[in-house]
Amino acid sequence: MSELHTPTPAAQALRSPFAHIAVQSRPTHDGLVQVRLHAERLDQVTLISTWMGGTQALCEALANALAATGLFPLPAATGDTAVCPLGLLIRSGPHEFMLIGPGTVDVIAELRGHITAEVGALLDLSHARCRVRVEGPQAVSMLGKLFALDFRETAFAPGQFKLSGHHHVPCSLHRLDADRFDLYLFSTYAAGQLESLQDAALEYGVALTLAN
Repeated sequence: MSELHTPTPAAQALRSPFAHIAVQSRPTHDGLVQVRLHAERLDQVTLISTWMGGTQALCEALANALAATGLFPLPAATGDTAVCPLGLLIRSGPHEFMLIGPGTVDVIAELRGHITAEVGALLDLSHARCRVRVEGPQAVSMLGKLFALDFRETAFAPGQFKLSGHHHVPCSLHRLDADRFDLYLFSTYAAGQLESLQDAALEYGVALTLAN
């Protein structure tokens, strides 16, 4: 997902919700920066969902669609993730998946041959989601101020995805490593949530970078 690519025309047309936010570094009095934030618009987010009673058919169709990519098995439970050539596949609910890709392939067109309207729905959410990477030796301490989650690795292991929120606004967290997380935000609230992350990290020293 970090490879260089040329975004699709649709991805190029999207505007980052972070465009007006200034890049800045605010170290502690001792000059420490122990939390780093990197905010970016996402090129491609696809919600793959069905209704109660349709989960087995959706999983079979999705597995067939992704078979050529070598992804098997699918993430089995809510919070599980897997990586395939189309991107990061997240089991975001009992009856749904979220696929986050680089925007180089029309994912909906790729999947529609297997996931018909009778099986499930494919919805482009690229305009409605963005991501903030949080990393550093105090990342867990900072996130613990905002999210009512157990951040012990026995409860929230690297690779897992958790649905949460703060200040009554939803947010999803994907743990990449002990002190590294990707936060998936609704674009409408992303700027305010980023400000909350910066405020929570001030005592540890915080640096912000932006993309897109």
